[in-house]
Amino acid sequence: MTMDAISPAPAPLAMRHAAFAERRRLLDAQLDDATHDWWQQALAQLARQPSANTLMLLSSQCKRRLGDAPLAVARGWNRTQLARALLMAQLLEQHTGSDPLLLLRQLFLWGDDQEKIVLLKALDDLDSEGRSLELALQAGRTNNREVFAALALDNPFPARHYNERAFHQLLLKTLGMGLDSRGINGLHQRHSLPLNQLALEHMEEQLAAQRSVSDGLPQAIAFDLLSTAQRQRLRHLCQQQRLPPHWLEHLPGDA
Repeated sequence: MTMDAISPAPAPLAMRHAAFAERRRLLDAQLDDATHDWWQQALAQLARQPSANTLMLLSSQCKRRLGDAPLAVARGWNRTQLARALLMAQLLEQHTGSDPLLLLRQLFLWGDDQEKIVLLKALDDLDSEGRSLELALQAGRTNNREVFAALALDNPFPARHYNERAFHQLLLKTLGMGLDSRGINGLHQRHSLPLNQLALEHMEEQLAAQRSVSDGLPQAIAFDLLSTAQRQRLRHLCQQQRLPPHWLEHLPGDA
């Protein structure tokens, strides 16, 4: 007698529930009676019909219902973004059966640019263990500056889950897109000789093309690991006014 093997159900994503509880508190504090009623109805509808289709329908209504003015109480977020992140979290909490990573990927693929931005901003809280690493790497291939910035800047996910090569590529693309690399979480902890080399090569390429060097580039360099020749090169460029004067602050006086 044989018995069919039963595959275990895919494990749910390890979510940071406290982070979403705080978002819920912040959003509730911003709503008047009318918008609060609509928001409660939206949550109830998603609870009754927990599917990607329901979420996308509700997500499309958020901007009209809640607005997208920036919130002083939640830097980098607005009411629509908070609501969309909370809808994603609720759906993933209710999700049973198929792999939640497939659902997360579906939400990303179906979303417009603004919805993709929210998913990436909340990714570390939706998936604290980094199981969605491949999705993040795929998202990082975008040519949309705002979508890429949502992943690269003020986001702990790459710092926690990217290997050295992926993190370096993220830095180079951040610089190439003209974004401020000072917003990359964990950049200082990733300092190394290979990263120094990449940063200096990028600097030389920018100078050769007669382009301005990013103000945030020094944050990617471990100046204590530079060779004497490299330090002298940087000091010479500063003296020629080809690098901003603040680079000198990172160089020892005997360079």
